[in-house]
Amino acid sequence: MNWKMKRSWKFYIPEWAQDWLEIIVPGLQIFLIVLVAMLLQHLLRRLVKRAGSHYQLPHELLVPLNGMLRWTIALSALLLILERLGVSATVLWTAFTGFATVGAVAFFAAWSVLSNLFCALLIFTVGPFRVGDTIELLDTAEKPGARGRVLDINLLYTTLEDSTLGAAGSLLQIPNALIFQRVVRRWRAGQAVPTLSLASTEIQDSSA
Repeated sequence: MNWKMKRSWKFYIPEWAQDWLEIIVPGLQIFLIVLVAMLLQHLLRRLVKRAGSHYQLPHELLVPLNGMLRWTIALSALLLILERLGVSATVLWTAFTGFATVGAVAFFAAWSVLSNLFCALLIFTVGPFRVGDTIELLDTAEKPGARGRVLDINLLYTTLEDSTLGAAGSLLQIPNALIFQRVVRRWRAGQAVPTLSLASTEIQDSSA
């Protein structure tokens, strides 16, 4: 075998171009990482948009979801780019675990808010009730509770128009997480709803 065939492939590259390989190769890799990240973000955005149209999800829910996906992809691409630039894997892993620890602490600190956000997602997707329905939250099936017509469902609260006699015009803002901890009695829009007075509620509360 010719001794020239045993030489490195760099032997066949002009000497003036060999010094640029250390810049060109990582540059191409970084370009591909950015391109794949942009394509992935575009694809996920379209999937979220289609899911929002199919399940009729509100714009207030789609905005933070798109933001979370965008930041996740951006951080992942940044870590890959830093690795291509020669940053130590140990340093990257230490930084990742540090961010993960801070994220876990923030997650538990904001658990009440996040639980309401998650329950809002369940309300929009599962549809236990909709805007215009009348619902009543019960501790048990016999004991009356908060009742009203659903006016709005946002990421934190479900707003009811109080239908109790003597409280007309008042609004009830119920945390979304509380709805999944109670028995919910539902009347669809257009159905006749029996009247509930404050006096009857007080009598049943005192008897309980």
